[in-house]
Amino acid sequence: LISNNGFQIQGDIAVPINRNADPCVQTGCKWPKSSDGKVYIPYVISNSYSKNVITTAINSFSASTCIRFFPRTTQTDYVNIQSLDGCYSYVGRQGKCTDGVSESEGCIYFGTVQHELIHALGFNHEQCRSDRDQHIKILLQNVIPGEEYNFNKINTLNLGTPYDYNSVMHYVKITVSVSPPWWLFPTANTVFGTATQMSQNDIDRINLLYCSK
Repeated sequence: LISNNGFQIQGDIAVPINRNADPCVQTGCKWPKSSDGKVYIPYVISNSYSKNVITTAINSFSASTCIRFFPRTTQTDYVNIQSLDGCYSYVGRQGKCTDGVSESEGCIYFGTVQHELIHALGFNHEQCRSDRDQHIKILLQNVIPGEEYNFNKINTLNLGTPYDYNSVMHYVKITVSVSPPWWLFPTANTVFGTATQMSQNDIDRINLLYCSK
C-alpha cells in the first residue's frame, strides 16, 4: 500500500520510499539524548479523536525509562500522531516532521499506542529478531498472500536481551494468517502475543539503547 504522503505501509510500519526498513539505530535514527540524560521527544496529537488513552500511554514511558514525550511547541522534528487509515508508525527518528504515527479509532488501546511509539523509538517487531528461528516457527504457506514481508528476519540489535513472547512488539498468531490454520508457533510451550502493555524486556531495551551511559 502506497500512501498519498509518500510512504509504503508494511503491516504497521510506515516505510519511506527508498529507505531501508531495518532498525537504523546504529546509523542515525536514534532520538538525541539531552545533557541531563533524558531523551526529549516532542509530539502532536490530532484533534480528531479522544486523547486520554494516547496521552496515558505517552506518559507511561517516563515512569520506567529516560524517554520524555512532551507537547510540541515550535520544534521541527516531532512525532505527529494522527487518525489516518490504520495503525502504523515509522521506525526510528526520520527528521523534519516526517515522524508519523497513525492511530485510527480501532487502535486506541494502551498497549497499541505503546507499540507504535516503540516503533518510533527505533524498534521492530519481536518475531523479526535476528534470533527468532530459535524461538518461533513460521509457516509462510498459512500467511495471507502479500503479507509475507511481516516475517522478514532482520539483523536486529538485540542489546543482550532475550527473545520475549510477552513483548508488546510480538504479533498474535491470528494477525495476518488464513485462520485456521495458524502461521506462527512457539518452540516452547507458551502463550504469546497477548501483551497489553510493555514487558520488562521492552523497558530494558529502551533503557539500554537510550538511557545507558
